[in-house]
Amino acid sequence: MSYLWVAIGSALGGLLRYVITRWTINVSANFPFGTVLINVVGSFVIGYFGTLTLQSGKYPASDNTRLFVMVGICGGFTTFSSFSLQTFDLLRTGAWGKAIANAVFSVLLCVGAVAVGHILAQQSVDRWAIAETAEEEQTG
Repeated sequence: MSYLWVAIGSALGGLLRYVITRWTINVSANFPFGTVLINVVGSFVIGYFGTLTLQSGKYPASDNTRLFVMVGICGGFTTFSSFSLQTFDLLRTGAWGKAIANAVFSVLLCVGAVAVGHILAQQSVDRWAIAETAEEEQTG
């Protein structure tokens, strides 16, 4: 049953992300304000809801409810919220070095991974275009 709650929450989070992205598209032409807004809101929600719904919190919630909101909705909405929560937990427990390393490594490695993925995809597209051109020249 937990998987179903996560799936439903993920769908809602993804839909909400799309709505906000479309809503902010005009102001996001030169800087991804929509994405920043999504990441900040998602980070706030996971921190706020996660704290309030702990078993020792003001409004204890079931595991499925927490999974629905924190893994499902926040995860579908933004994975940045999970990263932010983990970094905050490191800071809160006094692990400043680990928190800084997490932030630096996450940002650098993720941006690097996007760059590598982009480069590899572009190379594939270029190879496919060359192969199609060569095939057209042979058949034409």
